[in-house]
Amino acid sequence: MKPIKVILGLDPGYARLGWGVIAVRGNEYRLVDYGCIETHKGEELPQRLAIINAELEKVITQHNPDEIAIEELFFSRNVTTGLQVAHARGVIFLRAVHHCGHIYQYKPNQVKQATTGVGNADKKQMQEMVKRILNLEKIPKPDDAADALAVAITHSAYSR
Repeated sequence: MKPIKVILGLDPGYARLGWGVIAVRGNEYRLVDYGCIETHKGEELPQRLAIINAELEKVITQHNPDEIAIEELFFSRNVTTGLQVAHARGVIFLRAVHHCGHIYQYKPNQVKQATTGVGNADKKQMQEMVKRILNLEKIPKPDDAADALAVAITHSAYSR
């Protein structure tokens, strides 16, 4: 019998960092937990990054994932927001590598392809498939957490 692999998926952000943990054995998926790390708009970026660091460390310590995956950064217009998210990703990389020795990255279209079978699926289609794959009664909320679960599912599909 194949061993169970615990995967932490992350949807990066500095205001909201979605996270989702799944357990996988072969083609069987089980939801472990999910949530969102939120920072407050009034805080300076360094304080927000410190909050992300501390809260992500709690998630990692609690769930002890075997592997951690993150969605690659995509931004088209707002360079300032993109740079701030890039800073948050740096904190995430450090935490992940400290725990697992590696972090896996997936492009948004890879996440959509792995969860829906279509690389240009919309967010609602992707979230509906997360619900089905994990055999849930409703789509996980907030959206950032559902997106993070999609990243975890993607990693499972690509890492077989």
